Amino acid sequence: MSRRSIAITIVAIALAAFASARTSVDGNKVEPTGAFADPGASDALKKALQPGGSRISLADGAYCDIWLRAGVPAGKTDTQGAVYTTLGESALIGVVAFVRATTDFRGQPLKPGAYSLRYGLHPTDGNHMGISPIRDFLVLIPVASDQNPDAQFKFEELMKMSSKASGTNHPAVLSLAQADKSGSPAVAPNDHGQLVFSSKLKTQSGSELPIAFIVKGIAEQ
Repeated sequence: MSRRSIAITIVAIALAAFASARTSVDGNKVEPTGAFADPGASDALKKALQPGGSRISLADGAYCDIWLRAGVPAGKTDTQGAVYTTLGESALIGVVAFVRATTDFRGQPLKPGAYSLRYGLHPTDGNHMGISPIRDFLVLIPVASDQNPDAQFKFEELMKMSSKASGTNHPAVLSLAQADKSGSPAVAPNDHGQLVFSSKLKTQSGSELPIAFIVKGIAEQ
């Protein structure tokens, strides 16, 4: 083997090690997974998602799979305190499938299963003050109850649909977080010990939007 070939091999190994280090933190890791194929989901929802997803595993095994939407339509949010201002309210962002029982960002129980993720903004009333540094969040809806990826919902309707996920009068939610620009799917704990998934969301215009949200952990109270 020539010196150049040896050098190329060393660089390739180093890059692979770097990539592995980015996706594995404190025993948590992200690996690619296949297409979303939940039998309860509509064909329209399946086709709206990227062909491959991201599997998040913790130190004790698989936790959830995430599929982001293949092309999020253009939107605009002018609400004060919003960070993801190019997303339209109630826009479908993707799907999460939990393989074990867990909780949402408010500590409400979530059963194993697949849920659509739709963009929302929490109200500015006293019940939501200080729940998150930003107002943006993702609303969870059982995929069997959310068949049309292009549907748009008013706030009250979205909250009612999500109550089927939480089993309470309050919607089931995951908090969005400030995203960096790395782009590669990754998972890491933040300063509060909450587990944050980050990636890039593809838009219908062909651009990419960095996105991050808390997949495990509850609001600081």
